[in-house]
Amino acid sequence: MLMKDKEKIALFIDADNAPAAKVDVILSELAKYGVVNIRRAYGNWKSSNIKPWEDVLHEYAIQPIQQFDLTKGKNATDIALVIDAMDILYTKDVDIICLVSSDCDFTPLVTRALADGKFLIGFGERKAPSAFVNSCSRFLYLDEYEQSVEGLPKFDKSLNKDNKLISLLRQAIEAVEEDDGWAMLGPIGSHISNQASFDQRNYGFKKLSDLFAAIDLFESKMTQGSVIWIRDIKRAKQQAKRLSS
Repeated sequence: MLMKDKEKIALFIDADNAPAAKVDVILSELAKYGVVNIRRAYGNWKSSNIKPWEDVLHEYAIQPIQQFDLTKGKNATDIALVIDAMDILYTKDVDIICLVSSDCDFTPLVTRALADGKFLIGFGERKAPSAFVNSCSRFLYLDEYEQSVEGLPKFDKSLNKDNKLISLLRQAIEAVEEDDGWAMLGPIGSHISNQASFDQRNYGFKKLSDLFAAIDLFESKMTQGSVIWIRDIKRAKQQAKRLSS
């Protein structure tokens, strides 16, 4: 789901738990939604562990926020980030909050921002806890982002075994299908976006239609040259059986 061009975005980076090498990917993705007015990265900048982030701060106009490790084992960086994010929620005119981290500590912040009507985008690595991933409006795995493929997709039997994914796709089709069981791809995508934190690129596909084409539980057709329709094969067979009995 893309927002109107002038949406204002606040970007918060947990430099301790995010790869600096993907900053261009993050900003490129956010540019599809609007303008990143606020760009902040949090960490102890005296630590060599986040040196890669220090090297890209000026290039991408990201403001470093210093947070010393006051107590061993306690992440003061997370607390500082959350405090600033809450301040901005109430004092700045922002439409979208973006969190870059693989830390589940930010899940309460996500749910609070959503309650305020904000669109919440998350970026992290595959190790990010599911609670954090699922709470976001949209979440992209940075360590798999560039693996999305172009071209004609091939069937991937492993996707058939992903019960959560298959259930999500089937529910979306059923929610927007017409009497004959066919559903337009656009409304399917919109329904999924409203229901869950989902992006087909996390499964290796640039387009939702490619994901469906790689799963042999669904069939597709095209009308008017460009309108793509999807149907659940199992459900279609069940409907046909009921009609014939």
